[in-house]
Amino acid sequence: METLIYVAEEPLTRKQMAELLPEATPADIDAALHSLVNDYAGRGLVLREIAGGWQLATRPELSEYVRRYHRARPAARLSLAALETLAVIAYKQPITIPEILEIRGVSSSSAIKTLLDRKLIVPKGRKECVGRPILYGTSKEFLVQFGLKDLSVLPSLEDLAELDAPTT
Repeated sequence: METLIYVAEEPLTRKQMAELLPEATPADIDAALHSLVNDYAGRGLVLREIAGGWQLATRPELSEYVRRYHRARPAARLSLAALETLAVIAYKQPITIPEILEIRGVSSSSAIKTLLDRKLIVPKGRKECVGRPILYGTSKEFLVQFGLKDLSVLPSLEDLAELDAPTT
């Protein structure tokens, strides 16, 4: 199982593991995953459950060493407009461009294009209304890039409002 997770280009789901390892029961797969998570504790790699599957990754706190090794510039960053647009989509999905405009108060067309190009958002169908605008939502790549198991781990809007509230 460790080898399959290592060679997989995307997070490997339990269902894929069961198909690739037909002799393993669901309990065997869960036990092996639990064992592997423990085996990697305190090491340079971590076995993470993200985007509905499992993936080996470098520990986030060691990323600077990896950057030094590759002598790579930091990954291209998203503009503030793209980040704001992505946050609106993540919390309000599925959502249309006019609805994003209503929330942000400014056009988001270029931010939407950037997010689509980076595969952080995907079309999720069309809204049943006049003009049938495209609905957008976050993608599996969004979960992978931000290291999220699923959308439920995002902080609640109430928690975010508390951060913005003035302290007395």
